[in-house]
Amino acid sequence: MPSSLHAAPRAASAWLSKLVFLSAAIGLGLLLSEGVAPVQRLKTRPQFQAVLAGQTVAKTTHFVLHRNALDARAPVGQPGAQVQAAGALFRVPAMWIGAMVPKRWAKRAVTRNAIKRQIYAVSADFAHQYPQAAFVVRLRRAFDRAEFVSAMSDQLRLAVRAEVQALLRAGAKAP
Repeated sequence: MPSSLHAAPRAASAWLSKLVFLSAAIGLGLLLSEGVAPVQRLKTRPQFQAVLAGQTVAKTTHFVLHRNALDARAPVGQPGAQVQAAGALFRVPAMWIGAMVPKRWAKRAVTRNAIKRQIYAVSADFAHQYPQAAFVVRLRRAFDRAEFVSAMSDQLRLAVRAEVQALLRAGAKAP
């Protein structure tokens, strides 16, 4: 077989993962070239703790929106406080978003993941209305299991989406 011919990978997913990576890189490049920073996601415990120590911006029946400035520090005496010696919690000046969906209010993992997906999708739609700050959307009350029998139904997805949109609309108007 000539060396110029390349064999196809054994799994089709290898091609797909390269395609997804390239499209994500191109999309990120377009966003950065336009001067719009993409929405960053909170990942560490100190980041979540710093935002939750900030102010409550908006509330709905099931959700609360917390906000803190990007120069926020981890609360003193917390396990992640030593991280501060290495640098700031939020290194990229952009809108940072995190989703907290406790097991106490959403027992099934499928439901928690569906709620988080809706929070991240809706927050990306509202990113242009928000300043460069860190935000956490926290579930504060369970959705009624009698009304939403399935762990992940279209009815639940639409209800969560509508309520998160209302929350972020109210948060965008808050001072």
